[in-house]
Amino acid sequence: MTEEYIFSKLKGIFAQVKPKMDPDRISMDASLTTDLGVDSLSMLLLSLAIEHEFDFLFQMQEPPKTVREVVDYIRQHVRE
Repeated sequence: MTEEYIFSKLKGIFAQVKPKMDPDRISMDASLTTDLGVDSLSMLLLSLAIEHEFDFLFQMQEPPKTVREVVDYIRQHVRE
């Protein structure tokens, strides 16, 4: 699964969880909290949506800081 594919799917998930967010703000290096305004509830909803979309258990030891960290985590844990 390519980074571009995962990023594209992730942007769609963000649109579902945070519908008022401008999708142009979402970049690989965007900070989840500072740039995108993800709080603990949003992170929980994102995690559940990621699990559903990619069919794996999303359990990062530390909360991700950037979109790139989420994409990298998905790439490492999803079977193709």
